[in-house]
Amino acid sequence: MVLSLSVLAFFSGIVFVQQFSTLLSPISLVGVALAGLVCVILKYFKISWFLGGIIWATMFAQMILDDRLIDDLQGKEFLIEGEIIGLPQANSRRTRFDFEVTRSAIQLPEKIRLSWYYPKQRLQIGQRWRFFVKLKAPHGSLNAGGFDYEKWLFSQHIGATGYIRQADNARLLASNFSLSVVRQQLIELLSQQQISRDSLALVKALALGYKSEISREQWRVLSHSGTNHLMAISGLHIGLVAGFIYFLARWCWLRLPMNRWFAPNIAMSAALVSALGYAFLAGFAIPTQRALIMLIVVSITLFLKRHSRPLDVLLLALGLIVLLNPLAVLSSGLYLSFAAVAVIMYSVSARLRRASKLSSFLKIQAIIGLSLLPILLLFFQSVSLIAPLANLLAVPVVSFIVVPLSLLAVSLLSLLPECSALLLVIVDEVLTLLWTYLSYLVELPFAYITLPKPDTISLILAILGMLLLLAPRGIPMRYLAVFLLAPLFLTTQQRPLVGEMWLTLLDVGQGLSVVIETAEHQLVFDTGAKFSEQFDMGNAVLVPFLKSRHIEKVDTLIISHADNDHIGGAESLLAVMPVDTILSSVPEKLPNAKLCKVGMSWYWDGVKFEMLSPTSQSFFDNENDNSCVLKVSSQYGSVLLTGDIEAAAEQTLVASMPDKLAADVLIASHHGSKTSSSEPFLAAVQPEIILIPADSPNRFHFPHKVVLERYQAMAAKYYVTGEKGALAIKFNNEILQVKSYREEQRAYWHK
Repeated sequence: MVLSLSVLAFFSGIVFVQQFSTLLSPISLVGVALAGLVCVILKYFKISWFLGGIIWATMFAQMILDDRLIDDLQGKEFLIEGEIIGLPQANSRRTRFDFEVTRSAIQLPEKIRLSWYYPKQRLQIGQRWRFFVKLKAPHGSLNAGGFDYEKWLFSQHIGATGYIRQADNARLLASNFSLSVVRQQLIELLSQQQISRDSLALVKALALGYKSEISREQWRVLSHSGTNHLMAISGLHIGLVAGFIYFLARWCWLRLPMNRWFAPNIAMSAALVSALGYAFLAGFAIPTQRALIMLIVVSITLFLKRHSRPLDVLLLALGLIVLLNPLAVLSSGLYLSFAAVAVIMYSVSARLRRASKLSSFLKIQAIIGLSLLPILLLFFQSVSLIAPLANLLAVPVVSFIVVPLSLLAVSLLSLLPECSALLLVIVDEVLTLLWTYLSYLVELPFAYITLPKPDTISLILAILGMLLLLAPRGIPMRYLAVFLLAPLFLTTQQRPLVGEMWLTLLDVGQGLSVVIETAEHQLVFDTGAKFSEQFDMGNAVLVPFLKSRHIEKVDTLIISHADNDHIGGAESLLAVMPVDTILSSVPEKLPNAKLCKVGMSWYWDGVKFEMLSPTSQSFFDNENDNSCVLKVSSQYGSVLLTGDIEAAAEQTLVASMPDKLAADVLIASHHGSKTSSSEPFLAAVQPEIILIPADSPNRFHFPHKVVLERYQAMAAKYYVTGEKGALAIKFNNEILQVKSYREEQRAYWHK
C-alpha cells in the first residue's frame, strides 16, 4: 500500500506539471526541491514523492524545450548531415521522415521531422544523408476538439520541422543496417501481396505497427465501433505473443531429458525475448513500450517468487513508465489502458461466485465499455454504444486468428512466400467478414453518441459513480451511482440566444474556415485545404470542432471559390454531416450546390445573412475576385466574410454598394495579401476588429507588412490565426471581444 500511494503521488506530480502554461523557473524549482527535502525530514513522504514528480517532469520537459529551433533560425537554409531514424511515410507528393542531425554548421535540434517532395529515390530508415533543409520551430493549428500537433511533436522530442531544399545537391552517404530496416523491408514485401487493400493496411498495422495506410473510412468504422484499440500493438497483442511462447517453451522444456533450470523461469525468459522482438518489429511505439514494461514487472515478480497484489504490480508498472518518460502522461492511451486493467481487477475482486468463461468474457467487455465512458468523453467527446457487441466478436477473431496468422505470414515472407501468401489469403477472408459485421453495427441507429466535454466536477462524480456501480453486490446504496453518473449525460452545450450570433474563425493553417452559430442554426463558410487522401482540414479541424460544439447538422455551407485552401475540406464535411444547403461561386464542384450571387438573403433567429457578391453579370477573370462575399448582421454587430477577393472585386463592391459594406468585424480578404485590403475598401467597411486567416510563418509572408500598416492607420485591432489559434467572437449584449484559443488553452509546450 505504501508503494502504491508513493507511485500515485509521483504520478500526480507529473500530471500536475502538464497543467502549467509555463514551466517553473530554476529558482522556483530549487524552492520545490527544498520543500521536498523538508517533507522527507518530517517524514511526509507522500508529499515529497509528489514534489519529486514535479521536479522530474519539469527537468525532463525543459530539456526537450531547450532542444527546439530558435526563432532567429526559422526560414533559413542549412546544410546538414544525419540519419533517417523514423520509418518514412510516402504518398504521391512527398515522403515524410524523422531525421537525427549529426553534423551542421550551427547548433540545431538533434531530432527533426522532414518532408521531401517528389524524391527521385527510395528513402529508407538507416540511410545517412547530406542535404539542404529549411526549418521552422514546432507549430500546428489549435482549435477546440482538434489534434494538438505541437503537443505530439513535443512528446516525440522533435525540435523542428522542415523540408528538403536543392534536392539535386542531396547526397546519400551510407546505409546502416538495423532491425528497423528489416521492418521496412517486410512492409514493402507485404505491399506486393495479392490481397485487398483494406485488409493489407490492417495486417501491416497488426503485425508491424504501421498504421499510415489505414484509410479514413476504416478509422471511422473502428472508432464508431469501439474497436480502434485493436490497431495499437499494446498489452493485448504483446500478452498474447508472450503467453503463447511461454506455454510453448514450458511444454518443450519439460520434455527435455536433462534440464537443470526451473521450467517457468525458462518459459518466462523466452516469452520476454519474443515480446521484445515483436515490439521492435512493430517500431517500439509508446503503447508497445507500456505493454513491455508491464510484462517485465510481472515477470520480475514471478522470477523472485514474490506474492504481490495485482494493484501493486499495476502501479509499479505505471511508476516505471512515467519515470522513464514523464511525457507519457500526455497520451490518452496511458489512461485508457491502465484504467481498463484496473477496472477489470476491481470488478472481479471480492466475487465469490465463479462464472463460466463465456459469461466472464461478456461481462468484462460490458464493464470495460461502461467504465471507460467518462475518460472517452473527456478525451474524445464521443462513445460507441455498440463497443461491447463489436468487441465480442472482434477481440477473439483478431487476437486468436488474425494476429497469429499475420505474424506467421510475415515471418515466412522471405522463407516460404507461397505459404505466406496462403495465410494472408485466409486473413483477408476473415478480415472481410469481420469488417462486414462491424460496418453493419456502425450504421445502426445510436451506434455512438457525442456529448459535450465533461467538466472536472462531473468527471469526478462519474468516476465515483462507476466505482459504486461496479462494486460487489451487497455494498449499500449502489443505486446512488445513477445520480453520480447523471451530470455526465445532462451536461448541455451553451448556445446563442435569439438575436445573437457566435463566430469562430478556425485555425486551418494557410486557408479559411469560419463557423457562425445562431440560436437554432449554423453556417460554415469554407473548409480549409486538402493535403492528401489521408489528411485535410475538414476532417482534422472543422468536423472535430463541430462535434466539440455538439453540432450534428450544418444548415448552410458556403464555399467561396475553388482554391484548395477553401474547398479542400468540403468532401470530409459532407461525408459525415448532413448539410441542407450548399452555395458556391463554383457550384459545379460540389453536389447539389447553388450559385451564390448578390441579392440572396435570409434570416435565422433574428440574424440577417446577405450575399453581396458576385453578380451574375460581372464575373472576373481572376477566380479569387469571384469569391462569395457574405455579410451577417445582428442587433449586436456585424461581420463581413470576403473569401479571397482582391482589389478589383473590392473596387466593384465600393462602387456598387458602399452603404452595405460597413461591418464591425472583417475577415481579412485573401489572408492579408497586399493585393487585397485596399484603402478605399477598408474605408468603406470601417471595421473595429480584423481577423486574419493565415499560418505563422508561411511562405507567402501573409499578412503583408503594407496591409498591417493600413490596419494600424485606421486603428483597427487585428489578430492572426497562426499566432492566436482559433479566434472566437460572441455578438451579444457585451462588448465585442476576441477570444484566442491558443491563449485560453496555452500549455508550456506551445509557442
